[in-house]
Amino acid sequence: MRGRRRLNRIIEADHSKVCFKPCGIRRKNLESVFLRTDEMEAIRLSDFEGLYQQECADKMGISRTTFSRILQSAHKKIADALLNGKTIGISIG
Repeated sequence: MRGRRRLNRIIEADHSKVCFKPCGIRRKNLESVFLRTDEMEAIRLSDFEGLYQQECADKMGISRTTFSRILQSAHKKIADALLNGKTIGISIG
């Protein structure tokens, strides 16, 4: 068994064309970290919009604990990319 099926999340912004990389190094020579669209939306709502986690969860149509796990996963991936010089891309799905 693989656990519960993932519910659809409400994603208000299109992040599909977003990619970041360290300066001065060709992208093909770098490792990559990919954020899922729900992780990017969690970053946008919480860190950019400055909403409380419950407000963010309500906007995404998920529970606050699920939102918290998504946000924690996104923060860990971003920290990995920044500290280890990896590219950050957005995966759809």
